[in-house]
Amino acid sequence: MNYFKYLAILLPLLFQHLSAQNTDKNYSMTSFKDKGTLAPKEHFTGTVYVNMNVTADDIYNSVVGTVTFEPKARTNWHSHDTGQILMVTKGIGYYQEVGKPIITIKEGDVIKIASKVKHWHGGSHYSQMQHIAIVTQLDQGETIWNQPVTDTEYNSYEAPVEHVDNALSPAAIQNHEALWPNFTFDLKHTDPELIEIFDNFAFDQTYSNSDLDIKTRVLTTLASSIASQGLTQYKLFVDAALQIGITPQEIKEVVYQAVPYVGMAKVVDFVYATNDLFKQHNITLPLEPQATVTEANREEKGLELMKATFGERISQNRANAPADQKHFQEFLATNCFGDYYTRKGFDMKTRELLTFSMLISMGGTTSQVKGHIQGNLNVGNNRNVLVGVVTQLVPYIGYPRSLNALGDINEVTAEN
Repeated sequence: MNYFKYLAILLPLLFQHLSAQNTDKNYSMTSFKDKGTLAPKEHFTGTVYVNMNVTADDIYNSVVGTVTFEPKARTNWHSHDTGQILMVTKGIGYYQEVGKPIITIKEGDVIKIASKVKHWHGGSHYSQMQHIAIVTQLDQGETIWNQPVTDTEYNSYEAPVEHVDNALSPAAIQNHEALWPNFTFDLKHTDPELIEIFDNFAFDQTYSNSDLDIKTRVLTTLASSIASQGLTQYKLFVDAALQIGITPQEIKEVVYQAVPYVGMAKVVDFVYATNDLFKQHNITLPLEPQATVTEANREEKGLELMKATFGERISQNRANAPADQKHFQEFLATNCFGDYYTRKGFDMKTRELLTFSMLISMGGTTSQVKGHIQGNLNVGNNRNVLVGVVTQLVPYIGYPRSLNALGDINEVTAEN
């Protein structure tokens, strides 16, 4: 017998935050190792790995397999003449029986599939899922494979509003899982009402009212967290950044760029925190150097970037500065722009968005905010992008600073 026909393992997937055991980080990440061999494409969509624990050649008249589904991977529609038992061991996945809605399960769930019930199962949109599948009484039936599960069928999943122990919207659950597939805040257990309010707002309502891509959302939130001195929030978003493919170099560039705006006294704790998190993720330090200037040309290159971003006002500021303050104009060219903005890792559009995010999060920086709103417009970040950044950050910086930022955007864009 071909054991792959007994692989189709019924896996209910759960779009939910998983409990965390790490008291230092307040969350834990799931590891999927020793995935096995690739499952046959004729019966699966996406990347699926199989480890056979008990094969049809053994004396038990059963097959037992450990199956790992990458995100969005799934079985075809299929059924088992003698039924099946599924034990989810890691991750979050989906399960559906014909004529019924898709459901979710998590680690520890056991699914008992009745004989001849047509179904499919696989990983969720953002999380791997692993389960042990058991089919018994092999001599009394077989697995019947049917057509693949279409993208339309797969994407029809709707998370329940009453989601386990708090009421999160489907969008909030999905957007949160994209960043942190396998953890939950400790506050979910101690302050469930607060987490319900915050998650629905931060991961549903703000998302639906801005068009930022996920990378921009995370990068600007990292920058804002440093400026706001939100170390716990920052550490959570470092893991989210790595989860969605933001590189360690890019994360470090956010931290480095905060130094000229927030000051080293406030940034140094974030440097150490980043290094600790990188070590936990087995990222070797130090990272590759990103500097592009030398002591001889840092002022020239920095001034060049300033003029390209802000125009002729830079020359006017340098010419009109009081004699005892001209060195600050030199500092801006050599240090702020020459040492930091010229580094590799980000283009000017991204760097100006990071600076804007930090300035509006600090408060008391109206003059600088207006200047960098104009700088953003000059390098290609339009009003819609700037309002989108404020929309993304309002859950983290509050309404007074967010409304002040909107007022500055309105004033500068009206002038333009």
